Amino acid sequence: MAAGTYNLQIDQGSDFAVNLALKEGGVATDLTSYSARAQMRSTKDAATAAATFTCTIMNPTAGTLQMSLPNATSAALDAGLYYYDLEIYTSGDGIVTRILEGTVTIDQNVTR
Repeated sequence: MAAGTYNLQIDQGSDFAVNLALKEGGVATDLTSYSARAQMRSTKDAATAAATFTCTIMNPTAGTLQMSLPNATSAALDAGLYYYDLEIYTSGDGIVTRILEGTVTIDQNVTR
């Protein structure tokens, strides 16, 4: 299954969080024994990540997780376009599945 596409818009200097519910065929994906990780980069092939999201499995049996970025991290990013993806994985990367990808637009803040 190919990763879904979901583009994000984050206000520079603000906290950001998105809650996701994973389902396949209308049934919640069981995320028991899975972890999640996500990074954003200035280009898809950039050597270093511009930021790393905090990913938390909220309710494993309901297939819910949260991807977040604190205000200090978004404040340190230059305004503009970035790319991200989100993966779920088991211990030792036994199973890795990219579930979401897209762009991140960082909107420049005015108040500093």
